[in-house]
Amino acid sequence: MNSFRPADPFGLTRVIEPKGVLPQQAQSIDPTLPLAEDELQISVESLNIDSASFHQISKACDGNLDAIEKHILNLVKTRGKQHNPVTGSGGMLIGTVEKIGPKFPIQTKPVSVGDRIATLVSLSLTPLLIEKITAIHPKIDRVDVKAKAILFASGLFARLPKDLPETVSLAVLDVAGAPAQTRQLVQPGNTVLIIGGGGKSGLLCAYEAKKKPGTRVLAIEYSAAAVERTKGLPFFDDVIQADARNAVEVMQKVSAATGGRMADLVINVANVPETEMASILACRAKGIVYFFSMATHFTRAALGAEGVGADIDLRIGNGYTEGHADLALSLIRESKELQKIFTETYC
Repeated sequence: MNSFRPADPFGLTRVIEPKGVLPQQAQSIDPTLPLAEDELQISVESLNIDSASFHQISKACDGNLDAIEKHILNLVKTRGKQHNPVTGSGGMLIGTVEKIGPKFPIQTKPVSVGDRIATLVSLSLTPLLIEKITAIHPKIDRVDVKAKAILFASGLFARLPKDLPETVSLAVLDVAGAPAQTRQLVQPGNTVLIIGGGGKSGLLCAYEAKKKPGTRVLAIEYSAAAVERTKGLPFFDDVIQADARNAVEVMQKVSAATGGRMADLVINVANVPETEMASILACRAKGIVYFFSMATHFTRAALGAEGVGADIDLRIGNGYTEGHADLALSLIRESKELQKIFTETYC
């Protein structure tokens, strides 16, 4: 007879240290069996490490794949989850449902054993046991693994669609919150600036923003190659080459591109730190800066805006918006350009 832990929708009893906090805030959690009555057990195939986290890990390991592998294995063994202590972020995973607790809420979250799913909650709170890493793909922040993971009853997931390559779906679902929030934030006639516009979240945000009538979409990219790759896409009106860590350079170039008006909405999806002030200085008075980047230092953003007297609305990116997974996948289906880029990059 199978035994289960008591139902625990937020995974509180899996917290090892410190007791009394949620799994995301915990220093370490317990990823072992038995399963709780309301949990899912997943056989994991790939981890999509969030861009800011993978960039930091790669830099700390000098880009050496063996060192990156050891770093990730040690991190997960120590913490019971893929939770980068530097960036505070994780990523998400794809795998196959192996076991369903008898009290998992399948009425509201239909799922069956054998379903292939992508989790839509962060690896920073997901109990994870890695048996081995089978491959690392540094250009797309993906780590292929043989592993087991636990999804709490409160956790979100999406079944992988059959009409798209799984690696494309994984990349899209990893940042699904960004285009969904963009849909809510962009107003007709806005000038929208996307810092890191050539990345996966930036591309999805740009495509969604351009749907609003009269919207002008600009991007900031660092390298000449990224600028060249991005500027030919129909959902960008202009691509500016600049270092987003240099706030004054960005401010001057955005001012020149907008005739001094600046952006109504700045979306920051950069994967490097210290881009907060560029976002703030590129935004017009009473405008909005939306920080979706996990490299954002929110104290630096708040105090920085105050320090330059910027009366703007600072928004923290939320990885979840109702219907975000379906929306993000629909964008790939709609746009031949997006489908081509994501297929070439992630397949």
